[in-house]
Amino acid sequence: MLKKTLQNATQMRKSVNKGKIIRIISNLYSVLVNDTIIEARARGKFRKDEISPMVGDEVIIDIEKKYIIEILPRKNYLTRKLHREMGQLAAEKGIDLVICVTSTKEPDLSLNLLDKQLAFLALHNIPSMICFTKYDLLNDSEKQEINNLKKYYQSIGITVVINSEITKIKEILKGKEVGLLGQSGAGKSSLVNKLGNYDIKTQKISKALGRGIHTTRHVEIYKVSDFYLIDTPGFSALDLNFTTKDNLKNGFIEFQNYECRFKDCKHYKEIDCGIKEEVGKSILPSRYENYINFLEKEQWK
Repeated sequence: MLKKTLQNATQMRKSVNKGKIIRIISNLYSVLVNDTIIEARARGKFRKDEISPMVGDEVIIDIEKKYIIEILPRKNYLTRKLHREMGQLAAEKGIDLVICVTSTKEPDLSLNLLDKQLAFLALHNIPSMICFTKYDLLNDSEKQEINNLKKYYQSIGITVVINSEITKIKEILKGKEVGLLGQSGAGKSSLVNKLGNYDIKTQKISKALGRGIHTTRHVEIYKVSDFYLIDTPGFSALDLNFTTKDNLKNGFIEFQNYECRFKDCKHYKEIDCGIKEEVGKSILPSRYENYINFLEKEQWK
């Protein structure tokens, strides 16, 4: 009896492994275990305890029974409101860096969207990086504009790359779990293809709508040599109302380098504002304009 119990325990240990959830479709979880993908389901206790496994979770899985039996502690997770058609919130766990994949053409460059993404990440204390895509479609004057933007964002401490700089990007991403954030058609899937020699389907931009069509339908993780890429569905809306109107200024990291007359200055209509004095000098005008735009138009709680 004891011998049989020990044999069962040994067999159970062999069938139990650590893995990472790389994709979720309905209630089926694709778990990467030692370079092998296993399709598994979650134990009923998670639903009972109101715990939802997420893409990116490190888990303990019973390979033989194909059940996730434990979710390991999370480092952090980023909640993002997706396009209304998606009708859900996506969450990525354990993110070391998020790349704001930003199209410079088709769809046209939107600094408003880029600055909203950067503020969103800064307020979540998640490191960000900008990757400008479709640079090859620009004329010389447009390329110079992007080069100037690149210099500014780098000056405030944000890493900026062009999507053709594959070797440089791989070096930056070594050992990291990296989220991709960007609107539909920005080039997220194309970037994954270039970095990892994948063949993810991409689609052309809708000429009528002036934006991309969703090709990524769910959050999925791709392993690329020694780092992971978390690809997400494109979106058309990103809200900042998880924070407060008073706290929004902390999402613009360069604002912290200047002093104002009033400690609670919102950099809006106050006098002797150090930020307003630097706009057009050391602060990029579009950054301040977008800050005011968010301040006035977000649906604050």
